[in-house]
Amino acid sequence: MAPITASAPPAAVASSRRKRAFDIVFALVALTLFLPLLLTIAALVRLETPGPALFRQRRTGLNGRIFTVFKFRTMTVAEDGASIRQATKNDARVTPLGGVLRKFSIDELPQLLNVLRGEMSLIGPRPHAVAHDETWGKMVPGYDRRFRARPGLTGYAAICGFRGEVKELQAIIDRVESDNEYIDIWSFGLDMKIVWRTIPLIFDDTRAY
Repeated sequence: MAPITASAPPAAVASSRRKRAFDIVFALVALTLFLPLLLTIAALVRLETPGPALFRQRRTGLNGRIFTVFKFRTMTVAEDGASIRQATKNDARVTPLGGVLRKFSIDELPQLLNVLRGEMSLIGPRPHAVAHDETWGKMVPGYDRRFRARPGLTGYAAICGFRGEVKELQAIIDRVESDNEYIDIWSFGLDMKIVWRTIPLIFDDTRAY
């Protein structure tokens, strides 16, 4: 499958050395501190249902390059094809442990490895499955402009409420508009504000399921 090409060159957010240095330091510290937790979760995932502890799926990153994202496996399936169904509320595919991990976004922690590899940033547009990018890219104006930045563990769209299941076209339009606004107005200070506003979402976000 050919990679999706961004319609504009990377913005300042993608070339900032300060942002990249912060990503690396934060990811290294977090992985060190959370290592016992990560190993425990990996073991519990393996014990709960057959299959690997980590879920791998192709996502679209900076300049439309395809990369493999890492997450803790939270479902009984591991979809990565031409058609991928988004998680829905009370989704039967989600395991009991997976439900807890998804509720508090703990399943995203392995993406710190993607940050270290330079495929992701702590803050940026959330990466979608390649199948979703190809579908939404045909429907939403300016969709591929969000590839001007590295995708993030959290982002401006998330703190604005544009996160989770896309039930209608307007939901993804709003998300894309927020992603592109973030890229256009990016500053290191804005990233710090997003980090701060993400913290309460970890404990209370009705869109996380």
